[in-house]
Amino acid sequence: MKTLALIAALCAGSLAAQTYTRADSLRGGLRPERTDFDVTYYHLTVDIDPGNKYIKGTVDMVFKPVVEKPTARIQLDLFKNMSVDKIYDANGKPLEFEREENAVWVKRPEERMTDGGYHFTVEYSGNPLAAKRAPWDGGFDWKKDQNGNPWVGVAVEGTGASLWWPNKDHLSDEPDSMRISLIVPANLVGVSNGNLESEEVMNDKRRFNWKVSYPINNYNVTACVGDYVHFSDVYQGVEGPFDLDYYVLSYNLDKAKKQFQQVKPMFDCYEKYIGPYPFPRDGFALVETPYLGMEHQSAIAYGNKYQNGYLGFDQSGLRLPFDYIIIHETGHEYWGNNVSMKDLADMWIHEGFCTYSEALYVECIWGRDTAERYINAWKKNVSNDRPIISDYHVNKEGSGDMYYKGALMLHTLRHQVNDDEKWLSLIKNIQRDFRLKTTDSKEMMAYMNQALGADYSAVYQTYLQQSKPPKLVYQLRKKGSKTLLTARFEDCAPQFKLDIPVEIGAGKTVLFSVGANESELKINDITPDQVKIVDTTAYFVPIKVK
Repeated sequence: MKTLALIAALCAGSLAAQTYTRADSLRGGLRPERTDFDVTYYHLTVDIDPGNKYIKGTVDMVFKPVVEKPTARIQLDLFKNMSVDKIYDANGKPLEFEREENAVWVKRPEERMTDGGYHFTVEYSGNPLAAKRAPWDGGFDWKKDQNGNPWVGVAVEGTGASLWWPNKDHLSDEPDSMRISLIVPANLVGVSNGNLESEEVMNDKRRFNWKVSYPINNYNVTACVGDYVHFSDVYQGVEGPFDLDYYVLSYNLDKAKKQFQQVKPMFDCYEKYIGPYPFPRDGFALVETPYLGMEHQSAIAYGNKYQNGYLGFDQSGLRLPFDYIIIHETGHEYWGNNVSMKDLADMWIHEGFCTYSEALYVECIWGRDTAERYINAWKKNVSNDRPIISDYHVNKEGSGDMYYKGALMLHTLRHQVNDDEKWLSLIKNIQRDFRLKTTDSKEMMAYMNQALGADYSAVYQTYLQQSKPPKLVYQLRKKGSKTLLTARFEDCAPQFKLDIPVEIGAGKTVLFSVGANESELKINDITPDQVKIVDTTAYFVPIKVK
């Protein structure tokens, strides 16, 4: 194995010339007030008033110190437009706190619980930010259904869960379990993550108590309110059965029962290619939302209007009859919810792998050739505007190319490995070895290199760290009875190298190894016009020069 120094260089320090504020470092940074304690449990109770677009609630929080002498105060987070009304310990004793930007500095409770942890409660209230265009910007989506009933959803990926509830809002720390209690108008239903434990009538309101029995990243915690009806099924998974629950608007029940028939064949494919469903005790749910979709763990937000494609449009042009939101957002149960990033800068781990999972689904249903066409259709969607990996510790995500370019990088790697058994084992083993864990680019890249038996650091750097795509500059010329092909890659890491298929006549293909320095391939008894560079097995821009 080669040194992993290139990986370390890739993942260290700032990647872009950008000025950040104190608020950015408070939101994304790790300091003792955050790292000295580990959250083990939240119980979020929130009363949602759709008419006034107002919420009020409490968060019971349990945490354990992870150092011998933890800081005297800890950092929580809640957007500054929301009010922290009171904070008190397990005995009801008020705790001192102060606010700075969206951070809340809380004096650590003095008395520990019997297990050595601490417990305290935060009461809060306010009008949370309303999303202008959910799910692409964070906030509540306050809508009404076609019958005039309130219909509410929330999506806060990137923006952060502290937009609507107080918590330790850093992706590196997930609670071991959680409860969410939604209090909603009595004529509506409140749906959240996990399993519905109980339901209570409270005069003109109803309370729905949900339990999550696995670790969950904070942005995945959801609240869906609507005139929902429920139907269910059971999937026989490779490790045993788990529940399939569906919450849809009452007038869409028949449409949902037809469209959601895609779920079982999807899990057949995902469990075959990626691994067992990660959250069987909590089951799997699709919840109809007023916005397009989001990967809320065990309660996927679904807003694709019961159409195949992306709101009826097939971005690949292949007219494949599957619902993009069902397939993509469920892919996040594996990539994002099971295997999770520690810092928003590494969101490609969620989005690149998840987008690639779509191709594995296509391969499973329609075969490898169709999957290759599906993957290559992504190339037109890559903008190459800025690096995919962003700056660390400031809660800054990278380019939207993390979806298509990130997935194309994985497609490129698969062909470079040229061993499907090894490649598909890697996909499953990541799910197994990083199960219910948070990770980062450095750790993921090192793991992949080890598993694949080669150092692909230059590939990661080229596709994830820089803006420009690699360019294959090549020339074909006649030299006696031979054709001479010369080529080199530009806009790439110094050690970047790919094996490129070259067609040299009908039915004949050879692999041409090309790096940043010029390589040469001599082809006997063939003319230059019979030679063709194959660009479907990797993502690069071919440039032919005279």
